[in-house]
Amino acid sequence: MTDLLQRLSVMVKARYSLIQLVTHEEDRVSRAMDKLGRAEGMAVFHWRTTTGLLGPGGQALPGTGLAADALRAVAERGERALFVFYDLHPFLGEPRVVRRLRDLVATLGPRGQAIILVGHAVRVPPELEKDLTVLDVPLPNQAEVGRLLSVLCKAEGIEIPEARFAQFVQGCLGLSEREIKRLYARILLAGGRFTDDDLRQLVEEKRQAIRKSRYLELWERPGSIDEVGGMDALKRWLRQRKLAFSPEARRFGLPQPSGLFMLGVQGCGKSLMAKAVADLWRFPLLRLDVAAVFAGGDEEQSLRNTVKIAESLAPVVLWIDELEKGFMTADQRGGEGLGYFLTWMQEKQAPVFVVATANEVRVLPPELLRKGRFDEIFFVDLPDVHERLQILDIHLRKRRRDPDDFDLTRLAEDTEKFSGAELEQLIVAGLYSAFAEGRPLDDHDLVDAARDMVPLAVTMDDRLKELREWARTRARMASTDRRRIDYFEEFQEWEG
Repeated sequence: MTDLLQRLSVMVKARYSLIQLVTHEEDRVSRAMDKLGRAEGMAVFHWRTTTGLLGPGGQALPGTGLAADALRAVAERGERALFVFYDLHPFLGEPRVVRRLRDLVATLGPRGQAIILVGHAVRVPPELEKDLTVLDVPLPNQAEVGRLLSVLCKAEGIEIPEARFAQFVQGCLGLSEREIKRLYARILLAGGRFTDDDLRQLVEEKRQAIRKSRYLELWERPGSIDEVGGMDALKRWLRQRKLAFSPEARRFGLPQPSGLFMLGVQGCGKSLMAKAVADLWRFPLLRLDVAAVFAGGDEEQSLRNTVKIAESLAPVVLWIDELEKGFMTADQRGGEGLGYFLTWMQEKQAPVFVVATANEVRVLPPELLRKGRFDEIFFVDLPDVHERLQILDIHLRKRRRDPDDFDLTRLAEDTEKFSGAELEQLIVAGLYSAFAEGRPLDDHDLVDAARDMVPLAVTMDDRLKELREWARTRARMASTDRRRIDYFEEFQEWEG
């Protein structure tokens, strides 16, 4: 909130006369506006439909219950002042309200005044597009949450170990001030002393808060990068950036990583890798249902709220699966919200690392894929024979089978054009056969399952060729080209 107040202070001095603050936290913003008024030596007036326009002493100005009448009263005030209007957006469709705001725009700045609109949604009449500045109010940051908890502990005489204190502060990021206070009150009423059980309660509270966004999901257990077969080039790229969010990286001159885009064949591990990034970097993982955002209407506001939550949890990995579905929906609806998303991707400062995946690239806008929005674009192809061997090994171990008991080399050679997901299903099918006959799994079960399965790449061969051709000059390969390595190894053996 400190950064926002500093920005508002500069804007008021620069004669920005009409500013909209987007937030659900009315009480927190109200206190902040009073603080700004004291710092700038300005009177602060607050307007609500239920109270009318209230002066600095809380005294109501008569005849100001209606929005248009309250704005008329603003025009009659001569002192330096901030006029804070709460939930004015439903009235921005009234011609008198819009007209009064337009009349005020020219006079407020020279008089050292400004109107601050506070509400949960962005509503900008076309007549005010050039005069209204929209700012998002961030959720409480680490310092603010720490102050809240410190005040509570002091008032209640509670001592919390430093490590536990840090856990609660970190855990509360992403919640509003009211949600944090409500959570602390629940802990105290239950006789809690901020224990591990209370920490689990906090996690559940955060999960509930994220669910309210409708479009975000908090993944409690991301996948491990050790469970991803192949993609050695991509893994190396990710490990190089593991420490790139640290202050040491900034001092070294490195920019903050922005995002990763993975294009490729269905079932080849793109989603699995997206989840593994969070585990590798030890970041929380949020999944954004971008198709639902663009299909639900008012997508710009939905994206604003989503981004606000993601940034409050930073550092965080924001996973957007099958990105093309969202942009196909956006294109059908006229693309509202698309511009906001692209601008945020380009200019975001918070450490929100976006991991996006797609199976079809031709429907995506070219501006989404240009440098600056994503650090890199990787093409995830069908696994080669070496990667198929790794994938089979991983899935057998996950099902408590010893890979050495099977002829995996032969199976890997016989499963050309199989995706990682199809190799997993091959093992599952073999287990079903063995279980039905009451015996251990053997090579015949796996070979028979492979013979019966028709890989998706066979039926979609033309589309796969198109994807490879697109990626050939536009993307990096997620896997090292083993054909050249195999050639040189064979050549060295022949030379020997």
